[in-house]
Amino acid sequence: MNVARARRPHTPRSSPADRFFAPCPRGLEEALRAELQEFGIADPDVVPGGVGFRGSWRDCYRVNLLSRVASRVLWQVGHTRYRHEDDIYQAAAALHWPDWFAVRSLIRVNVSAIGSPLRSLEFITLRIKDAVCDRFRAACGERPSVDTARPDVRIHAFLTDRDATFYLDTSGDALFKRGARREVGEAPLRENLAAGILRLAGWRPDEPLFDPMCGGGTFLAEAAQIALGIAPGIGRRFGFERLAVFDAALWKQVRAEALTPPDDRPAPELHGSDVDPTALAAARANLEAAGVLDFVHLRQADFTTVEAPCRPGVLVANPPYGVRMGDVSGLRALYPRLGDALKQRFAGWRAYLFSADMELPKLIGLKASRRTPLFNGSLECRLFEYRMVAGTMRRRTDADASPGPGVETGTDR
Repeated sequence: MNVARARRPHTPRSSPADRFFAPCPRGLEEALRAELQEFGIADPDVVPGGVGFRGSWRDCYRVNLLSRVASRVLWQVGHTRYRHEDDIYQAAAALHWPDWFAVRSLIRVNVSAIGSPLRSLEFITLRIKDAVCDRFRAACGERPSVDTARPDVRIHAFLTDRDATFYLDTSGDALFKRGARREVGEAPLRENLAAGILRLAGWRPDEPLFDPMCGGGTFLAEAAQIALGIAPGIGRRFGFERLAVFDAALWKQVRAEALTPPDDRPAPELHGSDVDPTALAAARANLEAAGVLDFVHLRQADFTTVEAPCRPGVLVANPPYGVRMGDVSGLRALYPRLGDALKQRFAGWRAYLFSADMELPKLIGLKASRRTPLFNGSLECRLFEYRMVAGTMRRRTDADASPGPGVETGTDR
């Protein structure tokens, strides 16, 4: 979509940098902060549900293109204290929306809140939409249209008990939509959650990785792209391309930098298996769409009988659980067999099992060295770590079970 050239926004700032907020799956805030610091962003601020940061538009473009953990990148365009719905309307109507996107843009307004005294978020959503449209009508005699399914521009508002903050979404579709997934299984794992789990596991591209219940191959696709230096957003479009402040020349430069071939790297040692041939076919299709099928070894096998495919490394799996698939009695019989497989054939490995069921993992028969709280959408989950000691199955001490360097996790309380 072509947009008219517009002035830079008039939003007040306390520094030359703009304010951005990157939401992420709950439990991955520290992983996202570490990732942003790797991108050169100074002093990212962790809050429940995401990370705020100050940065340039180059930073915004790079985070959208390169982040594997963020769900979106939101550009803060306004902030106000409020007591009533009219306060929020007046604050939204005072913002310079026509400076930021064209009147012919299709818009959507999203409102979320924690501790807000206002009764209806639906009503607040309507009032913010009215404020935006009224501002356009006053400025240019016409108003944008609303399209909640396929908007050009997404407007976000976040309410606390007394503050309202307004954002424009620079991502468009959520960032976990890499643009490569072709087949969706019964219980797909979001790509940014899978990438965050790999970070929490401390996996490095020079280590073997094995997913023995690979389903659609999400862990394997993320690991392969990490190892090969493929930017997760290189195959998709972004919301900032439809904003009037979009700098096409800068974006072209950022993309070119991401497309520069990385230094010579050893081929990753990635293995996946699944007992279900349909799931394995989906994994092949997704890995091929991501351009990494040639770097992943796949085979049909049952985790309870499969042999370790290579030297010890990291095993990661998203096994079935009650709210996902399977009958409860069958699952209760499965989990002890998973523990037996780990004990008998995976000495020396670090194993990570992701589950929304807090009881089934107890049947594995191994003591988890860490239990990291995570959320898959609104579903509370745990990432269970098991360090399989070569030569003995003694329980590890706290010192033995300490996480890798630079990885911070929550605790199971």
